Amino acid sequence: MKTVEIIGYKRANLGKTEAKRLREEGMVPCVVYGGDHQIHFYAPAILFRDLVYTDEAHFAMLTIEGEPEPFEAIMQDIQFHPVSEMIMHIDFLQLFRGTPIKMSIPTRPIGNAPGIQAGGKLIRKVKFLTVRSLPKNMPEYIEVDVSNLELGQSIKVGEIEPGEWEILNSPLVTIAGIEVPRALKSKAEEEAELEEEMEGEEGAEGAEASAEGGAGGGDAAPAEGASE
Repeated sequence: MKTVEIIGYKRANLGKTEAKRLREEGMVPCVVYGGDHQIHFYAPAILFRDLVYTDEAHFAMLTIEGEPEPFEAIMQDIQFHPVSEMIMHIDFLQLFRGTPIKMSIPTRPIGNAPGIQAGGKLIRKVKFLTVRSLPKNMPEYIEVDVSNLELGQSIKVGEIEPGEWEILNSPLVTIAGIEVPRALKSKAEEEAELEEEMEGEEGAEGAEASAEGGAGGGDAAPAEGASE
């Protein structure tokens, strides 16, 4: 997995007022924990672009002023402003190479689904899966093969072949599927209605024929001796 370097500076003061001031200056307040002690720091927002706004998962190498060694970490939590979507705060978890970790790993559909060629649309139900593994085995993304999906079909977590990592989501969770568009649904419904009408007409014609046959039987010559 790729690593994004973040250069940060220790926060001298904590609190909402200081955090607001940092954001106004284009900085992101952060904290890293999981080691011997927590470290509150801040870093320029632009440095997080390749870590946050990407379709792949990455590790972070935190070089913090005043610390003798950099910290290898993963992004544990991120908060965005509800309106501007500006990054408000990021929590990092220090990782150790021999200890398993959990991460949200993006899914990536691959292959040409026959259902799409037939006019369907690929719908991604789950864009991230929770994965546990050693850091060295953690994938940047998980490929989801949709090349066998027809109209109305889907692929679930349980159908994904794991590597040296484990997916923690339920195997029954749907990752992606081929949605039947309204136009095709309407066409199918019209065809089904037409078939029902034709079957109804055939049934009515059969009933009329039976009725006519019964009426014709009433006009038959009387049996011998009936006139006596």
